[in-house]
Amino acid sequence: MEEINIVLNYMPRQLHKIIEENLEDGIEEIRLRSNKQLCMKIGSRTSIIDYIVSQQEVLQTFEKVCENSVYSYRRQICDGYITIRGGNRVGIVGSAVIDDGKIINVNYISSLNIRIARQKIGCSNKIIEEIIDEKENTIHNTIIISPPGCGKTTLLRDIIRNISNGIERLNFIGRTIGVVDERGEIAAMYKGIPQNDIGIRTDVIDNMPKPEAMRMLVRSMAPDIIACDEIGSIEDVKAIDYAMCSGVKGIFTAHGKDIEELNKNVELARLLEKNVFERIIILNPKKRGDAECMYLNSYC
Repeated sequence: MEEINIVLNYMPRQLHKIIEENLEDGIEEIRLRSNKQLCMKIGSRTSIIDYIVSQQEVLQTFEKVCENSVYSYRRQICDGYITIRGGNRVGIVGSAVIDDGKIINVNYISSLNIRIARQKIGCSNKIIEEIIDEKENTIHNTIIISPPGCGKTTLLRDIIRNISNGIERLNFIGRTIGVVDERGEIAAMYKGIPQNDIGIRTDVIDNMPKPEAMRMLVRSMAPDIIACDEIGSIEDVKAIDYAMCSGVKGIFTAHGKDIEELNKNVELARLLEKNVFERIIILNPKKRGDAECMYLNSYC
């Protein structure tokens, strides 16, 4: 398992060995808590290993994740996670340092949550035809909705890859996509290089608030399509309006189990009322990968 080997290389030797001896297929998370037992998440089950992780092991792993330059990763630390090689993400908690109501640092790191990155190449193949506008060789403005943890970001990533590369069986020529990756979950950029396969015609802005990133992409990279994860604020909606008025198509995700729940967000309800979205994809929370597509009117 290449992804696991990448992660293990960030850990002290003894911890590395213990995890390697207890690895199981399908591992999703490794949790290191100071002076607590080692935990690993496999699907919905947590495996508790009879090994106490020392505070020193947590700090040594943290320092290696930061490449022994904690200051260089200060912004990511304040956001609560760092993306490492391979697209894996390390969640960080400790004692927050607050200044003027904002987190400016995190001291005394107490726990790390290492999430193992796994792409699902081809997971959008069943739904992609619903999104493609074959007549115009573009996409229909689309929003993907689901509760947390149902795979909407994974689906979005594969849609981006398909649209960027082109789809021969549909005679769809690839289009230029600007990806807004505020939390680093779509492309998983590591030192300017996407760790996930997001296609050959894709430009990424990460670690920037979504509204500013959308506007910057439209101004600087002239995308045909904008892709963005988890929209919902008034600033997001204004930026989407700006992109649409600039002739850019969009594909987005948002939290919700159905359209009724989406309408509870005042700003997203406004986009629905204006018929911004031509397609709404609803993921089934009981069965990851199942999706229903709704057809709506075109945006005018």
